[in-house]
Amino acid sequence: MKKVYVFPGQGAQFVGMGKDLYDNNAEAKAMFEKANEILGFRITDLMFAGTPEDLVQTNVTQPAIFLHSVILAHTLGESFKPDMVAGHSLGEFSALVANKTLTFEDGLRLVAKRANAMQKACEKEPSTMAAILGLDDNIVEEVCASIDEVVVPANYNSPGQLVISGSIKGIEIACEKMKAAGAKRALPLKVGGAFHSPLMEPARIELAEAINNTTFSTPICPVYQNVNAKPVTNPDEIKQNLIAQLTSPVRWTQIAENMIAHGGTSFVEVGPGTVLQGLIKKVKADAETMSA
Repeated sequence: MKKVYVFPGQGAQFVGMGKDLYDNNAEAKAMFEKANEILGFRITDLMFAGTPEDLVQTNVTQPAIFLHSVILAHTLGESFKPDMVAGHSLGEFSALVANKTLTFEDGLRLVAKRANAMQKACEKEPSTMAAILGLDDNIVEEVCASIDEVVVPANYNSPGQLVISGSIKGIEIACEKMKAAGAKRALPLKVGGAFHSPLMEPARIELAEAINNTTFSTPICPVYQNVNAKPVTNPDEIKQNLIAQLTSPVRWTQIAENMIAHGGTSFVEVGPGTVLQGLIKKVKADAETMSA
């Protein structure tokens, strides 16, 4: 029996997130205040009492979710004993702090850099994403490859649920083609840009420099990384996979399958929401899942 901790990505945010930790735990409060100092603005004000519109700004959303996840993991104390960790997109940074690859401060700095770099890439070239439901992965891949625009698989979330990413025109064409190919639904998403696609290359270059200048330590347990869905403990390999993550798909379905195959029996979601628990249940219906 192996305990797995998983960390959510963008989209799980809600107003009030983390306030209970801030109000009821002195260590948590100190970490939040340290984050305000590092970021140069009071993100806690936006997290605890902002508007939903405040929280969907990429430069707020990403550090907010990271902080909620990492500080919650820290407050678990001695009970936090992971055999393996993984995070969905942004959540991979939370996982890397939780398994002690990154310090809290360095993780936050990288997340802030990532959010700002992604925001700039989105503004440079307007782009979007769409969720495709009810098609086999290989059919989605074939349809994407057939379009003469930037359109790629971005998030392999669970069997029959794949998010695609690309140019606005490309996603429009892809949604029509996916429906024609038998998709139950092809839903354009309200996102700022084409995450996990070649259109994030400017952000990848910017983030690569920051990652290469940051110390990565040997973790206390393997992290199953987005780009290859494999368990990794080598700090240099973790770095390279993290750099590649911005322009590569999130292989969450394969991560869940591999963690289960490697003995993962109990999955604890650390951070806002319960999205990852639902995705894991779609891979293995009887998997034990819970919130931290």
